[in-house]
Amino acid sequence: MSNQTKTKSTGARAKDGRWKKGASGNTAGRPSGSRNKRTLFIEQLFDGEAEDLCRKLINLAKRGSIPALRMCLDRLPARKERPIDLEMGPAQSAADLPGAFQRIMAAVSEGRITPGEAQAMSDILDSQARAINSADIERRVQELEGYRAKMEASQHGKTPGTPCGNS
Repeated sequence: MSNQTKTKSTGARAKDGRWKKGASGNTAGRPSGSRNKRTLFIEQLFDGEAEDLCRKLINLAKRGSIPALRMCLDRLPARKERPIDLEMGPAQSAADLPGAFQRIMAAVSEGRITPGEAQAMSDILDSQARAINSADIERRVQELEGYRAKMEASQHGKTPGTPCGNS
């Protein structure tokens, strides 16, 4: 091997002899995004047959085929949430919350909802309780500020040094 050939082939290599990141020894290699011929052949073979094959697999599983049943169960989509059929409107006041919590507990004990679903519902009620509490605090602050403004206005009519109750 000539010295010139060595220099050309080591141009894309790091000092330790490995290829530099992003560089390859085969510049005319497989194009990015190209697919395996075997994969393309299998896709063409099963094209249009997937529904029939799935139906057959489900029928085998229903007839007791353990491998078919395992394949079906392994491919079931995970259902994370479901609608809950529980009569509950939004709480209008803090007085509504204990009844709502009781309805949730009754639904759990009757098996209509899971404990996890009850926890999610309780979290929603906790959020409603915080919102009701915040609105109540805001209302009370507004009342106090109004009362304070009235007191200051009534004191401005008084002569300085005169106590509030004495004119």
